[in-house]
Amino acid sequence: MAWRFDNPLRTMTDDASNKVAMEIWEAESLGGITENNNRLPQPVVYLLVLTIISAFLITFPLWGQRPTAAIYEEFVAMMDSPEVQALATDEEKMNYLVQTAREGGSRYATQHTNHPITMDDLRVLRPQIEALKTQGVVLDDYTVVGDKIVLANFEGNLRADGTQERQQPWWDQGYTIDIFYVIYFCLAVMIVVKRLPPYTVQPRHGNERILSDAEIAELSPQRRVA
Repeated sequence: MAWRFDNPLRTMTDDASNKVAMEIWEAESLGGITENNNRLPQPVVYLLVLTIISAFLITFPLWGQRPTAAIYEEFVAMMDSPEVQALATDEEKMNYLVQTAREGGSRYATQHTNHPITMDDLRVLRPQIEALKTQGVVLDDYTVVGDKIVLANFEGNLRADGTQERQQPWWDQGYTIDIFYVIYFCLAVMIVVKRLPPYTVQPRHGNERILSDAEIAELSPQRRVA
């Protein structure tokens, strides 16, 4: 089957090869099961594109980043302040902590919105955060998993003091690999499909009758489209 690239979205096979393919297609009985040469439904294509985009967005750090201990360090530092203790309910205390950190120009303001926390959860995490601070570690390297704070499962560059960064990068090798395989998969599927005769050519099966031009002209516009 010779290749052609003048109109790859229609077909990537020369006309002679497509003619032979259609003749074989029409000659095969397939046990009485007939199969037409219909295009892939467009909603399926849209669903595939939506699935790929959603998978990347969900895992991308901007949307899928896990909360780190550093996000709540400011809250822990303000928990015992007179302003917080003067408030009656835990909800009021939490709202005050979030609002104060935001007004103070916290660089974690976005993470506070993406990863909200209750006062009870903050009380559980407080001793762990304070213990890490006494060790002099970088709190951004530690991830909050439920009621535990653990070393993040990332391996980045080495710092000047010899410690290794454990922070989720905005882009890593996994995304590059994923993009390569997504492009490879889509191209492979397109090449396989476009090596077939174009979908505008339909096979004539043994039990079908070819309509004359007069019969085609009598069909309603809706029937002709179908």
